[in-house]
Amino acid sequence: MISASVSVRPNTNTLILKGYMALETRLYHKLAQQLVMTPQLQQAIKMLQLSKLELVEAIQQELEENPLLEEDLEAREEEEEVIKEEHLSEEDWDSYLSASEFDKPASTTYRDKDSEAGFESFTSHQTTLLEHLLWQLGLSDTDNKTLQIGEALIGNINEDGYLESSTQEVADSLKVDREDVENVLSGVVQGFDPPGVGARDLKECLLLQIKALGIGNPLIEKVVSDYLPFLEKRDYKGLAKVLGAEMEDVMLAVKAISALEPKPGRPFQQEPATYIIPDVYVFKVGREYVVMANEGGIPRLKLNEFYKNSLNGMEKGAASKEYIQDKARSASWFIKSIQQRQRTICKATESIVKFQKEFLDKGIMYLRPMVLRDVAEDIGMHDSTISRVTTNKYVHTPQGLFELKYFFGGGLNCSNGESAASGSVKDMIKRIIEGEDPKKPYSDECIMELLKRSGIEIARRTVTKYREAMRIASSSRRARGF
Repeated sequence: MISASVSVRPNTNTLILKGYMALETRLYHKLAQQLVMTPQLQQAIKMLQLSKLELVEAIQQELEENPLLEEDLEAREEEEEVIKEEHLSEEDWDSYLSASEFDKPASTTYRDKDSEAGFESFTSHQTTLLEHLLWQLGLSDTDNKTLQIGEALIGNINEDGYLESSTQEVADSLKVDREDVENVLSGVVQGFDPPGVGARDLKECLLLQIKALGIGNPLIEKVVSDYLPFLEKRDYKGLAKVLGAEMEDVMLAVKAISALEPKPGRPFQQEPATYIIPDVYVFKVGREYVVMANEGGIPRLKLNEFYKNSLNGMEKGAASKEYIQDKARSASWFIKSIQQRQRTICKATESIVKFQKEFLDKGIMYLRPMVLRDVAEDIGMHDSTISRVTTNKYVHTPQGLFELKYFFGGGLNCSNGESAASGSVKDMIKRIIEGEDPKKPYSDECIMELLKRSGIEIARRTVTKYREAMRIASSSRRARGF
């Protein structure tokens, strides 16, 4: 927005007349450009960067605060009828998409049939380690004192399965003898499932598992009790030397120890699956790809007819009339902001599809390097707008579910003069590591050379960065001596 501003600035001309100072004020005209961010524009930008869940929350909040805004239940009922017909229909997607309804804009909705059932209602509660241990304690044939000490000990076991407080601290908190706490720990809690739970350090944890599994090998117990640092350094030759044992026996012991669980509480740390609902779908119809916005779960909005009609009977300038008019304008802008958000997401996705047809056809190895400006210039928007519209937005494609940001990773130079997307290079690194010899894993330097043979110009530090981004350990940690 361009605005002309008139500024009044004091122009101070200093006149010294018999000890007096005179100030003279003059009026200047100045034309300047400035961007005025109206509340409506700020709201539109905010709506653009919201995720789908945040958008639904924002709509619910606006419905509560603005009486002129209401959910269009009739449109929702019509949509539900369409969904029922889709469930009953045996037509394939090709025939469905060829119908005239396809020509409608972002209002066309695709829904996963399974999503209507509310999957979360069928999932079971994930038992925690604390609950599992308390359940076992409750089944134990113990007196009240042992039960009290056991509960205190279990309450001080962390999510990895280790006891964080000392037995003396537990004893002091309960005002009992430390020996009683030690007896409950070793005689009750450390006998619970999972094996190794309640240990105070790694050595005790592994020894408890060896005992629980009935491994009667003195060499294994000796290594765990006295020589764990050798395992951490993978110094198997040095370990064999200090033990005075054959290398073959040492490696068998190492293999058995490696099969133990250093964090017995790990199986109870599984986080519930996160379900991502796509903001937009990409389908292939014939030889072309079609983009469709997913508006499922987003309330349909309209202006409240009662309040809107009541404006006709109100006096001009009345406070109530101004209030309703203001809320009506706000509601209208809110609805337009949502519609604009959906259209912009579709436009950005259509542009991405145009650039990434080979990826959609053949897979990640054909992912094309892109930057935000590519899409911004293609659809006539600013880079910052594309950044907002692709953040926390997901697209379902024939190649899987991706965040729209996934497609903007830049690229690396190839020997043939072209460039490769960082995503496809990461996939190549992953494949190289998956195919390596576990006894002689590839170093980052070696991976760099292998990529260069494939025509990818890449620095070793970039290989390291990509490997760490995929949470793949270094070659020294991937090495297996057996």
